[in-house]
Amino acid sequence: MGAQWKHAGRIESSSKRGALISKLVKEITVAAKSGDPNPDNNPRLRAGIEAAKKASVPRDTIERAIKKGAGLLDDGVHYETVFYEGFAPHRVPVIVECLTDNKNRTAADVRVLFRRGQLQSIGSVTWMFDRMGVIEAIIAKKAVDIEEAAIEAGAQNVEALDANEVSAGHTGARFFCDPKDLDMVSKGVTQLGWTVSACEISYIAKSMVQLNEEQKKETVDFLNAIDDHDDVHRIYTALSNK
Repeated sequence: MGAQWKHAGRIESSSKRGALISKLVKEITVAAKSGDPNPDNNPRLRAGIEAAKKASVPRDTIERAIKKGAGLLDDGVHYETVFYEGFAPHRVPVIVECLTDNKNRTAADVRVLFRRGQLQSIGSVTWMFDRMGVIEAIIAKKAVDIEEAAIEAGAQNVEALDANEVSAGHTGARFFCDPKDLDMVSKGVTQLGWTVSACEISYIAKSMVQLNEEQKKETVDFLNAIDDHDDVHRIYTALSNK
């Protein structure tokens, strides 16, 4: 099935640490703004904080982002979420989610980034995806029945994470659920002993596009260029990683 597009090892090997921290802080701010600023009651915020800690974001930076999202600070910058749809090279469907404080600037930049693809109107691509809640989690055990865990947590579906996404001696899984059940499933997974690393409402491609190695490289380069933009928060695509 797959969740949002991720280039293997990209976060870990990135030399652009400042840009990574900026995106993590934006996520925490928006998560705190769109839901309860108490992470115990906000699965998206909990996951955002966990991701920031994993990336060694300073605690005071995390706390400031939460306060900003909760409206306790006002620095004159307000983020909003905007989506763009289109096709990467070789007609691979793509949805780009941005967090921006200037929609006109972001729209102009995205048009330029899509020069090697095709930027489409809203609704042109989303019908090729299902809107679902997605929880990524790991557990410090080698042999775990992820199907059983999914049933106990109330998830609709589950898939194992790739080996390169999980530390040795651990098991990783991606749990899928109805968006309205996201908090319930996240808490259920946690109660079973899993550590949640991502929790979001995502776009899941209904069918994947298979490309040869040359075509895939061209498409991944296109996606990397988009992902490097400061305002780009997530990219969802139907590109098969097989």
